[in-house]
Amino acid sequence: MKSYLAKVGEIDRKYILFDADGVVLGRLAVRIANALRGKDKPTYTPHIDTGNFVIVINAAKVKLTGKKEERKIYVSYSGYRSGLRHLKASEVREQRPERMIQDAVWGMMPHGRLGRELYKKLKVYAGAEHPHKAQNPEIVKL
Repeated sequence: MKSYLAKVGEIDRKYILFDADGVVLGRLAVRIANALRGKDKPTYTPHIDTGNFVIVINAAKVKLTGKKEERKIYVSYSGYRSGLRHLKASEVREQRPERMIQDAVWGMMPHGRLGRELYKKLKVYAGAEHPHKAQNPEIVKL
């Protein structure tokens, strides 16, 4: 019996919707990363994009365990002198809550050409509304 390797033309992609309301950030990020890579499908092939498109809503309501709300630090660097910024998770949640999920998922993706292509299929929204109603996303219960 031969191993099956997916080919670019035979991949069936669909839209998957995750609701982040009250879900722990890391556990949600693992499920999202697996859906983006296609690891939740029997046709998973490591070197080919076999994953789905992922939509995440209610990113502002994602849950952080323990004291991470005040102790977790998000770092950004503009490239200029004195351009290094440190923000607490509570500040990131106020300013741009999508970044919490995006950073967690990016850390779980392969960091190369394929990983960057996979990451482009992720759409994160702070509220409950999203512009992808026409794609009829499949809702995933967590």
